[in-house]
Amino acid sequence: MITAIGNPVYDYIKTQKIETPGRVLSGCSTNAALALAKLGEKVRLIGAIGPDFRDHFKKSLNKLGIDSVIVDSKESGGFSLIYYDNFGNRTLDLLGRASNIGQIEPKAYSDSQAVLIGPILGEISLHEIRSIRQNCRWLFCDPQGLLRNADTNQRIYHEKVPGIEKTLGLFDVVKPNELEAKVLTGVDCRQDPHRAAAIIKEWGPKIVIVTLAELGSVIYDGRTFIDIPPYEIDLVDATGAGDTYMAGFTFEYIRTGDLRQSGCFASCVSSIMIEQVGPDFTMTESEVRLRQEKLLAMEGFKVKVG
Repeated sequence: MITAIGNPVYDYIKTQKIETPGRVLSGCSTNAALALAKLGEKVRLIGAIGPDFRDHFKKSLNKLGIDSVIVDSKESGGFSLIYYDNFGNRTLDLLGRASNIGQIEPKAYSDSQAVLIGPILGEISLHEIRSIRQNCRWLFCDPQGLLRNADTNQRIYHEKVPGIEKTLGLFDVVKPNELEAKVLTGVDCRQDPHRAAAIIKEWGPKIVIVTLAELGSVIYDGRTFIDIPPYEIDLVDATGAGDTYMAGFTFEYIRTGDLRQSGCFASCVSSIMIEQVGPDFTMTESEVRLRQEKLLAMEGFKVKVG
């Protein structure tokens, strides 16, 4: 069992190639849970959702056998995502904001081999993360929602919040994308992602991953930097790329403990997600394994001792 914690959202998405006809199920922890379930993992999702989308949400999870702990909310969260290029750059505007999750009883996740913290907009407090750390074996973090807020025009912006360094130090694995890593460290990850990863590693997590869109990702364990190449595909919708990368890494790492193998698996899970749109993407472990084999067979993997 893997438990993912973070609010689901219903998003409107417009890319260079597609536009959703309405709002579709998404969210950091939700996309991770969907991918894990399609890989055959037992999954539980904890988050807040309103009556506007609750029935659809329950049906979507039940279809994949995903367990859920639903926190009541007056409305469901959601964003408008408008992509203005083919590299995942976008505007992000708030359509709705669900309730904070609040205190979570340890029995809701204590049976899990790993807990994945993936908030979308500050719905998990730093205090609650400290409590979860005391009651779980493996703790993974996608910090996007710990760094976001909305201005008076409902446009999402990013900021480094007080206490974030100490909180990220509690995790076994922390995975910011290049923007989040820059917010956290001040380092331009297009220029030096290794430096950004090293700064975050100094705060205490065991492993740091910085994802770099079409450039792949960097994994650092305090000794060695491993540059993971992307699995190149025809991008349709970048939404959920990092979410499903984290799902793939979690799935493989708790089984193998191998950083390079897990990074390649994660890259391939993400590649399948972004060839499609929305929560009904198709994915099988066998398909991911075929792509993983191709990445692992590539020459010129960059490994640097830190």
